[in-house]
Amino acid sequence: MKTIGLLGGMSWESTLTYYRAVNEGVKNRLGGLHSAKIVLYSVDFDPIERLQHQGDWDGTGDILSDAARRIEAGGADFMLICTNTMHKVADRVAAAINIPLLHIADATGEALRNAGIQRVGLLGTAFTMEQDFYKGRLMKKYGLDVLIPDENDRLQVHDVIYQELCLGVIKPESRQAYVGVVDRLAQNGAEAVILGCTEIGLLINQADTPVPLYDTTVIHAGKAVELAFS
Repeated sequence: MKTIGLLGGMSWESTLTYYRAVNEGVKNRLGGLHSAKIVLYSVDFDPIERLQHQGDWDGTGDILSDAARRIEAGGADFMLICTNTMHKVADRVAAAINIPLLHIADATGEALRNAGIQRVGLLGTAFTMEQDFYKGRLMKKYGLDVLIPDENDRLQVHDVIYQELCLGVIKPESRQAYVGVVDRLAQNGAEAVILGCTEIGLLINQADTPVPLYDTTVIHAGKAVELAFS
């Protein structure tokens, strides 16, 4: 079994989900008292969040690249960035290390392609929904037609992530609002919807809507377990 590197803390609320999912995946494979071999480096999210909203992606890239080097030094065989948004600097992080970086959009794109999905909705931070680093990769590499919510819905989705979910706050009215956004994406032709922020799975899941949901946190962690045994 290979050692999995997790670059977490963005936010730590969703990093908990990664840690649990990876360990449960290993236990399901091996049984007994088995658990995953993990090197976890958790950053302080506050300065990263401020740099994000200031548009200083070079600054965030410096922080994550340093963290990635520490993960490699800790003995990880490959690593994950446990957040969708910070894959904006994934290429820079990958260039800073000598171990593979498992890209969250690749794990998600493969899952969608294997399911025969062609037109998919995307929820996430405004950065993830509006910029090309994520949806562009899904479109170019996996041939997906990616739909995003309208401006008002994007603002609400973004605000709930930063003002509630990253703080561990779960509100029924926010769940209802998210389900409404999912429904509108489906009405516009989405065959499924990507939960493209690692915190969104804390708020909504498949029981909340008949529209197929693809939780990137679960998909990414599951792919990591596969690679650990490859």
